[in-house]
Amino acid sequence: MDAMVTDNMKIFHTIAGVREVLRERRRQGQSVAFVPTMGNLHEGHLQLVRLAREHAEVVVVSIFVNPLQFGLNEDWEQYPRTFEDDARKLEEEGCDFLFSPDEGEIYPNGMADQTRVVVPTMTDILCGASRPGHFEGVTTVVSKLLHIVQPDKAIFGVKDFQQLAVIRRMVEDLCIPVDIIGADIARASDGLALSSRNSYLSEDERARAVILYQALCWCRDEITQGDRDFTALEAATGEKLEKGGFTTDYVSIRNARNLEPAAHDDREIAILGAMYASGARLIDNVTLSLTPTEAED
Repeated sequence: MDAMVTDNMKIFHTIAGVREVLRERRRQGQSVAFVPTMGNLHEGHLQLVRLAREHAEVVVVSIFVNPLQFGLNEDWEQYPRTFEDDARKLEEEGCDFLFSPDEGEIYPNGMADQTRVVVPTMTDILCGASRPGHFEGVTTVVSKLLHIVQPDKAIFGVKDFQQLAVIRRMVEDLCIPVDIIGADIARASDGLALSSRNSYLSEDERARAVILYQALCWCRDEITQGDRDFTALEAATGEKLEKGGFTTDYVSIRNARNLEPAAHDDREIAILGAMYASGARLIDNVTLSLTPTEAED
């Protein structure tokens, strides 16, 4: 077994090691919850770990900066790697096992020859349009991690709304026996969604970045009050981001269940937005549920 033991948490770098220890826990009848991450952990990640603890007796967290989901000219080499600090935070939160493999462990035959998992719907729109190949990298690595850990529950943040929808579809299509749980968005005191990439923002940008959340909330309120001109609302919300000094990637009003463009009688709606700062691309979303009368107005 390759475990490095801290006071209360074991760290594994190999698939065989983490499988062995989890096999024994399952023999004891214990349930397993899993939180996959790329490290550089913040309060949002730690909330996922706490939710995992509520759902299972054993909590497993992975840290793996997955090169397969980064495109050309993206920040894979610069992505913050803070393993020692991450391990300390996880131990304080009561994580039982930390799985931290290297690239060769996850892709033993190299990335070029890696079998890929492709979800054919919901992946070429929104963030998928801006980051070609991103979701193929996400679904490939998440499917591998789910097969390695074999959890009863897996926890993902709702901030990555599209990613969560894609993973749920993948799990359904591939009959992977895991319950996918979405965790609410963790926000700073001013409303900005917590993200590892927030550290890329300049001080001035950080002070203004809450405009993304504020603009999406404005759009939500307009729909709640009866405005169904979704195209105009998307444009107006994007203009708010531009006036805040950022470049709009997209603002899109969608059916929250299938991510199709929202229809006037949809009851579950997601408003998704992405914008560029000088050193980071930020995403956020808000949702709303309309009564049948509200949806028909």
